[in-house]
Amino acid sequence: MKHQSDPKVFAELQDLTTEARNPHSINLDQMKTGEILELINREDQQVALAVQEELPHIEQAVDLVVEAFRSGGRLITVGAGTSGRLGVLDAAECPPTFGSDPNMVQGIIAGGEAALVRAVEGAEDDGPAGAQAIREHMVGPHDVVVGIAASRRTPFVVEAVAAARERGAKTVYITMNPREGVNFPVDVAICPVVGPEVVMGSTRMKSGLGQKMVLTMLTTTAFVRMGKTYENMMVDLMATSTKLRERGKRVVMTVTGVDYDQAARVLEEANGSVKLSIVMIKAGVDSEEATRLLTQAGGFVRRAVETKQKGNEQP
Repeated sequence: MKHQSDPKVFAELQDLTTEARNPHSINLDQMKTGEILELINREDQQVALAVQEELPHIEQAVDLVVEAFRSGGRLITVGAGTSGRLGVLDAAECPPTFGSDPNMVQGIIAGGEAALVRAVEGAEDDGPAGAQAIREHMVGPHDVVVGIAASRRTPFVVEAVAAARERGAKTVYITMNPREGVNFPVDVAICPVVGPEVVMGSTRMKSGLGQKMVLTMLTTTAFVRMGKTYENMMVDLMATSTKLRERGKRVVMTVTGVDYDQAARVLEEANGSVKLSIVMIKAGVDSEEATRLLTQAGGFVRRAVETKQKGNEQP
């Protein structure tokens, strides 16, 4: 198969931080195993600092996501290659962690599901396919679409984000190159500049690590804001496996002080809902009343319990 040259793309890549040559790893092929590992670890330590610089922008993005969730909207990530896989991974982990509806957080990857386990060459260059994916997902004004592209220029992602804006969605862009390079309209740009990779251009390394950190921050903080935790514990998980059932009992025991048997009994009455079990025990109510209190409190355990306690204090 003959491949055509594209001087424009060549010029774009030359100017990208993620495509630059790392001066610290020039002699990588001559290093011993321990030296390579130390170098990678040292470079990885820069990632958290780069993400820290972007916290104000990540905060803006979280606020958009929370607003979307509260209005019945969704968070949809779009990426190619490593970026796409990270988005799909984060989406897949939200339901078991937070008991969220699988539709609330979704991931789109260039090349479709096949690209999750094997690279689909050229999929990232198919801009119209990115726009089509947005249409197929019926993106609308209540949604937030997060484009993820280490290089910033990935056509599949750029056109997907543009299509999302046309359909009224809020848009966020995560790139590992400087903000001034985001030369198209988005509501929030998140740009942790992690520097050149140890292996030149291998953005599965520091760039991937930085993207994973940002995505985890976005979804975790948004779901905390939606009442999915009590103190620092997951309380909206559903006991749907042996591990989760035992974790649920431990959470109920830790929060309420009851013993193992009582935690198991209340969880059964609550149909496996950890959140409902905690309200039942701490507020001293049955599952029906606990459900009402949680609904009234917008899903927040602390508010539900305090509402009941304040009601008991009324003369």
